Amino acid sequence: MKDLEVKVIDNDVEKAIRILKKKIQNDGLFKRLKLKKSYEKPSEYRRRKLREAMRRHRIAVRKGYKI
Repeated sequence: MKDLEVKVIDNDVEKAIRILKKKIQNDGLFKRLKLKKSYEKPSEYRRRKLREAMRRHRIAVRKGYKI
């Protein structure tokens, strides 16, 4: 996990919180916490990984990357 740092400018804490949430979301922390909250069966794990791979593949094809 990498260090996240947000600077508060002109006492605008609301904006800093929004920026922090966006950085945490892009880092994938919310997703990892949600997955760790409950047990995931091995078959569900494989199915989820396959769906994620298919999604990444579709996005790559749409953007025109060679696969």
